[in-house]
Amino acid sequence: MGILNLTPDSFFDGGKYKDEASILDQVEYMLNHGATFIDMGAYSSRPGAEHVPEDEELKRMIPVVDLILKKFPDTLISVDTFRSKVATESIEHGAAMINDISAGNLDEAMFDTVANHQVPYIMMHMKGTPKSMQKQATYDNFINDLRYYFSEKIKETTSKKINDVIIDPGFGFAKTTGQNYTLLNHLDMFQTFGLPILIGLSRKSMIYKVLESSPQEALNGTTALHTVALLKGANIIRAHDVKEAMECVKLVTALKENAL
Repeated sequence: MGILNLTPDSFFDGGKYKDEASILDQVEYMLNHGATFIDMGAYSSRPGAEHVPEDEELKRMIPVVDLILKKFPDTLISVDTFRSKVATESIEHGAAMINDISAGNLDEAMFDTVANHQVPYIMMHMKGTPKSMQKQATYDNFINDLRYYFSEKIKETTSKKINDVIIDPGFGFAKTTGQNYTLLNHLDMFQTFGLPILIGLSRKSMIYKVLESSPQEALNGTTALHTVALLKGANIIRAHDVKEAMECVKLVTALKENAL
């Protein structure tokens, strides 16, 4: 899953794709290097991110959905939003999937919206909002708490007849650096739900803080952790660097295919 940020303040590539040519060039690059989905976000979810009004999110998102599908009509667009109205309009303009960092917690109409449109739905673990989440990284039993969260969410989506659910344990969302590594160590415990697992590790602070570097210098660390995640059962990698992520996928696939 290739990341296309349409925000001016994303932690790595904020403001990079501001005109039609740069957007289309990046999408073409990601598709040519093996991206199955293009995940578009118009509301930065970095820690401490400022609130973006709904009309501004729509203004950033919908024209770009139209632009991409006009140029690359077979593209599977995933829309990164927690707002049901943005989800609805994006789907009506041709988006194929909704990626909700709040798993319905920030908009009570989201589950009904997804159920009505019957599109695949990614639901992530987060506490609070992007602005407040890092103050909420407290748990009774970290892995068990996350597993309980998803069991309750799966129960709810099943009752709403949402048929295609993907879970994202939410690396970096209401989690300390240590908790992120605990999560990666126990990622295989989330396979028991029988649902695809998406992971978003790309260039995050859990990498560059340990390496004492920066998001710009975190590609090698990202590649290392992508490999671990794939070995631990991840099914979808959400990445800024599609070519390098696909190399991980190919190498781990070869490794698994040739296991004795």
